[in-house]
Amino acid sequence: MSATDSTSSSSTTPTGPSSSSPKRIVYQVETTGSWWGDVKEAFKRLRVRDDLTHINEIPCARNSLLSGIASGVGIGVIRGMSASVFVASNWAVGTFMLISLGTWTICQKNREEERRRLQLAFESMPKRFAKTDENAQPGEPRSA
Repeated sequence: MSATDSTSSSSTTPTGPSSSSPKRIVYQVETTGSWWGDVKEAFKRLRVRDDLTHINEIPCARNSLLSGIASGVGIGVIRGMSASVFVASNWAVGTFMLISLGTWTICQKNREEERRRLQLAFESMPKRFAKTDENAQPGEPRSA
């Protein structure tokens, strides 16, 4: 194996704790000016498999999906006792969607409120300056 082979393979291999897959690059694209053109560009960027494999990285997704699944199954079973399978399925899917979207929205709102509170707390803290060692020469490490 030559030197060029080893550098090319090491540069493409991600390193670090999250080396399972490289991060997907999101490009900022200007709008085309037409609604249909923008929709086509948006659909070109969709990667269902990548999005579903990285769903655990989306904030609040796990809790909202689990709540929606549990609620949908519960309502589907309850409706299935008194109605047809088709009606029970519709109720189950509708409940899943409603509960998942509701819990995700509430979770996102709570995260934003906490982010604002942390920002306020951080801004209200007094500014602290690190002491400088007056005897140290520029470029030398400071003594502890």
